[in-house]
Amino acid sequence: MQYEQQVIVAGAGPTGLLTALGLAQQGISVSVVERAPALQDTPRAIVYHWSTLDGLARLGLLEQATAAGFLKQDYAYRVRDTGEIISYGLAALNGKVERPYNLHLGQGALAAVVLRELEKFDNARVLWSHEIAGIEQDERGVRVSFAGENAGKVLASEWLVGADGAGSTVRRVLDLGFDGMTWPERFVATNVRFPDTREGWAQSTFYVDDVYGAIIAKIDEAGEFGTWRYTYMEDAELPADTVPDRMPRFLSAVFGPEVAAATEVVAASPYRMHQRAASSFRAGRVLLAGDAAHATNPTGGLGLTMGLFDSFALIESLGAVATGRADDAVLTAYADLRRSAFVDKASPRASSNKKLLFHSSDPVKRDQDLEMFRRMSHDHEFAAEVLYFTKTLESPSLLSV
Repeated sequence: MQYEQQVIVAGAGPTGLLTALGLAQQGISVSVVERAPALQDTPRAIVYHWSTLDGLARLGLLEQATAAGFLKQDYAYRVRDTGEIISYGLAALNGKVERPYNLHLGQGALAAVVLRELEKFDNARVLWSHEIAGIEQDERGVRVSFAGENAGKVLASEWLVGADGAGSTVRRVLDLGFDGMTWPERFVATNVRFPDTREGWAQSTFYVDDVYGAIIAKIDEAGEFGTWRYTYMEDAELPADTVPDRMPRFLSAVFGPEVAAATEVVAASPYRMHQRAASSFRAGRVLLAGDAAHATNPTGGLGLTMGLFDSFALIESLGAVATGRADDAVLTAYADLRRSAFVDKASPRASSNKKLLFHSSDPVKRDQDLEMFRRMSHDHEFAAEVLYFTKTLESPSLLSV
């Protein structure tokens, strides 16, 4: 049976758009459906680990993404209680990998880069303001119906990819579980412009404290000092709409009252944190990817890293199935391997990162946990071994499974 599109991708975030682009580059007709009227740019992920950059290069996006953001190598842990600063970096990977650096770029900015490339393909389209209401499938394909202004409209395809975020409608309609837990605290991700360079701060800093813990990372070079992402944690019982009223206390505690008073808050996004995975990443002709498949707290930047690796694996495996080069058993392998990578590796590491950064009230345990980073600061072979962890989150070629 011929459909208007071979693949429907739900969600116009980076994972969904990258998947659509990779499929379109193989000549596959694809439609992206997004419930929002345009790209969203709330503060979310900003760091793309070195291990994901090869995939962006394969898609022809790395040069554009780098031009929109910047590359960096440095990291530091700063311990509020003791004043200790532990510096290390990706220079330990020099000569060992092709791209020994991370890319810093706002998630929305990356999505814009991908969208511009996707719009060049006649076999791809993005349908905005399309809120999914229902999904039906049989052995031949999938039918997707919509709510709101597009109620009554139905799109049919051979395959559907649900990349529509942690609150995924695709996952909910298919009644797939979202196993795991929700952290009791609230995270607040902010984009800020500091009034000075705060000399000595790494471009990615983990500020260790059980009250004022924070992730502080540079986003771009805009203005005199650039834009920074400042992410901290607070009691989830506090009103979300008064987050801006409480921010100065956090900034003042970390940087001093003068810096806090002169800091411009460009955007703030409070949200709940999860460690969850869908019960299955495949349901017949529907596949899940990105936050629709798994959700993690952001400490260590593993959420979108997993989403990118999901996308790269789907581009290969679903592309091969859609073009008749592989049996759909490869998609079951995709679902199993990607779920295992999250449950067995990414989620435990992100949980460990969060506990060190934000729950460090035991000085003895904190000192033990920091010893690994102290060793990384002077032992480059050991540092390279630790930094290679994110590469293990990538699935091998599924066409050989």
